[in-house]
Amino acid sequence: MAGYAFSGKQVGTFSEATYTHATDKSEWITGINLVTDDFDENQFASRPRRDYSQLTTGLFVQSNFKVNQNLHIESGLRGDYVNDYGFALLPRLSMLFKISPKLSSRIGGGMGYKAPTIFTEESERLQYRNVLAIDKDRNKLERSYGVNADINFRAKFADNKINFSFNHLFFYTRIHDPLVLRQQPSMDYLFTNVNGHFDSKGMETNVKLSYSNFKLFLGYTLTHAYLHEGNIKTENYLTPRHRLNSVLLYEVEEKWKLGLEAYYFSKQQLSDGTTGKQYWITGFMAEKLWKKFSLYINFENFTDTRQTKFDSIFTGSISDPQFRDIYAPLDGFVVNGGVKLKL
Repeated sequence: MAGYAFSGKQVGTFSEATYTHATDKSEWITGINLVTDDFDENQFASRPRRDYSQLTTGLFVQSNFKVNQNLHIESGLRGDYVNDYGFALLPRLSMLFKISPKLSSRIGGGMGYKAPTIFTEESERLQYRNVLAIDKDRNKLERSYGVNADINFRAKFADNKINFSFNHLFFYTRIHDPLVLRQQPSMDYLFTNVNGHFDSKGMETNVKLSYSNFKLFLGYTLTHAYLHEGNIKTENYLTPRHRLNSVLLYEVEEKWKLGLEAYYFSKQQLSDGTTGKQYWITGFMAEKLWKKFSLYINFENFTDTRQTKFDSIFTGSISDPQFRDIYAPLDGFVVNGGVKLKL
């Protein structure tokens, strides 16, 4: 944007110490951790800087317990204290049921949180222009919980020549007091914790088939994601309801790798009230391997899918553009290759 610049220095650290005690049927892990996140903005104008400093200290304990051959339980409890935002208690539980040698199921759930910062998809879309700083006296932690359950099936057919695996997952996530960016009468953008919740629910199916040197991966994801604010229900931006993943791989061990992939994204809601178009992305890769090195080439997005071909990416003039949401590739067809050396 003309006459506007944004830059700064962000430094983060993570430290952890753990103690583990294991027996034949159980394993216990306890520990402490320290996380820091500091941002110092370079000031180019008279507007207030958006510096922040976060310090998180935590204690945790987790256990893995084999009740019997058919039931395994994983549990955990951690407590984090985030300076300026308070304490968060985070339990979690996961149970693995081995129904048969071919069939299993896992059920689990837990709680989480996220400390507020200016770095979100919404503020990035605006390139942080006119975005006001986080206010520790106004903003608070986003607190969440989620549950999931899946079913897994593995089998071999045709005299063990065909390997088949199937996984189907159901999920639900709920975020209380979600942090959103709202435009003010002054035309500035202010981060606000909504008095409501955001939830995402859906399912995901993955299938894997292998025969000889061929492997086929297929996946489908269905997602319903909405922001609930009072009696108002708004579909979440930039979240395609339907996604398809498909990869076909041909591999001769230590000789060749060939891969063909295709990904589908359905229509998705955009922040300006419009709806993004559906699209496909395709790719192809090849790699020739020798004992000490290999040669590879990638044809990424070889159908040249670009948002600029079927939708606009900004409104206004070239000298003062107002950027819209980017939901599809911008760089189009890309070819790259190289050499891998084994030392």
